[in-house]
Amino acid sequence: MASSKQPLTPSSAIRHRRRRRCLLGTLAALLALAVVLLVLFLTVLRVRDPTIRLVSTELTGVAPRFALLPAPSLRLNVTLILTVSVHNPNLASFAYADGGHADLSYRGAHVGDAQIGPGAVPSRGDAEARLALTLQADRFLAAGDARQLAEDMEGGALPLDATTRVPGTVVLFGLFHRRAVAYSECRFAFAVAEMRVQSQECTGGTKL
Repeated sequence: MASSKQPLTPSSAIRHRRRRRCLLGTLAALLALAVVLLVLFLTVLRVRDPTIRLVSTELTGVAPRFALLPAPSLRLNVTLILTVSVHNPNLASFAYADGGHADLSYRGAHVGDAQIGPGAVPSRGDAEARLALTLQADRFLAAGDARQLAEDMEGGALPLDATTRVPGTVVLFGLFHRRAVAYSECRFAFAVAEMRVQSQECTGGTKL
């Protein structure tokens, strides 16, 4: 029985070779693209930790409250405006909506908190955020005895710790979006008489 296969004509053989070359070229281009994306992910897209610095504090209000129950007591709430500077060393910008939160503690006792409003930090740029921090003065005594607080006040500075957590989105070239959480921990001395930050030490990072 004669074979049904027809011998390739010169023109069909040329077309076959062209299709094979086109297929090989496409595969090579896809492989090169995969390598480029891998290198991009390992270098450019690698998220580096932002640096956070407490710039200034401002006393804006004092609100005393007198409670009769369960026992007569005087509670004092103090509102501080904190200005925080954030430097973003990454090529990607960081945008955050409502949901950020900051906690303040004195010698292990929680004494204040603040909500962080929406904002954005540009790529390889800086941005400032203002936080309205409510200090509950009566909680300072919960950290220990009144003598310790008096000694710190007499020394002119209160040792405080601030922890900040800001969920947001990392945006690269306006195309790639990835959820991330920026966080920071700051230990600083707050000068009571001058109402300013005397010294500070902050560390920060980003979790994807």
